[in-house]
Parts: sequence; C-alpha cells; structure tokens
Amino acid sequence: MSEENRQVPAMEPPLHRVRRPLPDHPVRTALLDLLAEEGTVTSTRAAARLGYSSGLCSFHLRQLARHGLIEEAPHEGGRVRPWQLRRAPSREGERAEPEEFTALARGLEDESYRYWLAHREQGSEGWRHDASFSAVVHLTPEEAAELAASVRRLLAGYRDREHDPAARPDGTVPVAAVTRLFPLLDC
Repeated sequence: MSEENRQVPAMEPPLHRVRRPLPDHPVRTALLDLLAEEGTVTSTRAAARLGYSSGLCSFHLRQLARHGLIEEAPHEGGRVRPWQLRRAPSREGERAEPEEFTALARGLEDESYRYWLAHREQGSEGWRHDASFSAVVHLTPEEAAELAASVRRLLAGYRDREHDPAARPDGTVPVAAVTRLFPLLDC
C-alpha cells in the first residue's frame, strides 16, 4: 500500500464510514483505496494510476463527494481539483493517531477484497482466481521488519508502471498487493 517506511502525517479523524445509499462500484472502491493510499488525488492522477479515463474518475469522485465520503482538498484554484477522504472536524489542538488512518486503509482493503470475491465471475477468465496465501511464521520483531522490507523491494520492481502507462505490458490491470505482518496474541 505504501512506499518503504512511509510515515503517515497526523490527520483529523476520519468520519465513520456509515454508507449512505451509494451502490458499490469497482471504480468507486478503487478510488477510495487510492485516496487512502495517497491522501489526495485528482481525476487525472486517478486515471493514470487505475487505468480508467479521467472523465470516468471525475464522475465517480463527484458521486463519492455527493454522498459525503470525500471532499475537495485545499488547492490553489484553477482547473485542477484534488480530492481527499472526508475528515470530521477536530477539536482545537486534538490530533488523530496514525493508527486511525491505518484502520481506515485496512477497512478499504478488506472492502475491496470482499467486493472482488463477490464479483470475480465478471472478470476475464485469467483474473477469476486470486493468488492469496497466508502462513504463520515465527519471527522476532527485527525479522518481521526485514521480511516487510523484502516484500517492499519485490513490489518496487513494478512501481514504474504506476506512473508510466507505456511500461505496462498488454493485459495489465491494477492489482492490490496487501501484506500484513502482525503477531498472533494469546487468546
């Protein structure tokens, strides 16, 4: 989801994700995931990252805003219109912990995965199966950090495709790569 050792700045707390009547849609889900990852995004940037048209991204960003899930981000004016996840107003001097943003991002990842599971038969034959796996391994905190860094290095080999559509082979689609390393606590 993020670049190596990315620090998430303290933000105002996200609004509770109480869904107003808004049908689930793969473009909207992808846009929410992208906003959780990048913080702010324009329709042009979203189109480049997700492989959709700028007009389609713009339409769905406006729909998400209309339903109160996102809002325009502060900007200098002009035609550029950046968007961000909607934040609840905070009390004076109160700051949200980065864990709150992480929880929102994890929720968006989970929602995207559930959506894919429910609709994967709509995809082409080659994309109907996922490459999910899980394992319980016994690690020290240092080894867990080393494993996370290894996964980031492995994914870094594909990051140039994010900003350069010409670097994408035919048949390339956006694919979520989610890795979670956490200790299993005694129950």
